[in-house]
Amino acid sequence: MKIAIHGRNFNESARPFIESMFKELARREIDVQLSREFRIFLDQQGVEHKSTSVYEKPVDLFDARLVVSMGGDGTLLETISHVGARQIPAIGINVGRLGFLATVSPERISDMITALDNGQFRIDERTLVAIDNVDLFDGLNFGLNDFTITKTDTSSMITVHTYLNDEFLNSYWADGLIISTPTGSTGYSLSCGGPVLVPHSQNFIVTPISPHNLNVRPLVVEDTAVLRLEVKSRSNNFLVSLDARSRVVDENTQLTIRKAHFRARLIKMLDDSFLNTLRSKLSWGLDMRN
Repeated sequence: MKIAIHGRNFNESARPFIESMFKELARREIDVQLSREFRIFLDQQGVEHKSTSVYEKPVDLFDARLVVSMGGDGTLLETISHVGARQIPAIGINVGRLGFLATVSPERISDMITALDNGQFRIDERTLVAIDNVDLFDGLNFGLNDFTITKTDTSSMITVHTYLNDEFLNSYWADGLIISTPTGSTGYSLSCGGPVLVPHSQNFIVTPISPHNLNVRPLVVEDTAVLRLEVKSRSNNFLVSLDARSRVVDENTQLTIRKAHFRARLIKMLDDSFLNTLRSKLSWGLDMRN
């Protein structure tokens, strides 16, 4: 079996579990490829991994059966961008903070390897949001969580003229606008008042960021919808983000947003439940009476 591993730095408390993971992978003679930045970090920290293969760009990723993300949710989002349209299944080990998407704790790495080797897992397919009409991110014009437009300065708001399936929806006078997938509904959109969607809802959420008009609220639309955005700003530009990737764009750039033609495939352990994660990570419904 071949696997790829991408990661960032980790706390010293996670070190024994990570060293144990590489020893177990070597014992099972599993072929491992590391992202270059993670390989450099492991070498600097003196973590033995016995991996001779590295990838620097997504195109260098070898024919892995699966990809392991080692970090927090941000690292898993980055890993999904490496996989892209190849749709290699990915699993996240949480050596970061929240771990809403990366749900495998370091203590369970050994159980995870056994489950992966024995095929005791399920594949959870997730919708991706994509920029359809311009290439802003060198071919990585998709995101698992959300697409976001925000202002580039700290003063004036921007105006986002929004069209839904070529019909005028609204002009959002706000600090920005989020178009979130169901996966991203527990992220930035939630902090701006958006609803939580279960992962397989076939919808997007259009959520304004600090809207000037208080009667403007988040809107749930079908994920087959096409959203066209025209932005006006006093600074003549705005910031576009897909998950953790961002860049400044000229206000003359119109953007078309739709569902990507491929999906992210997340590996979930058989006892991993979205509702359990919702309660444990976000204290959903926490009540002393329960």
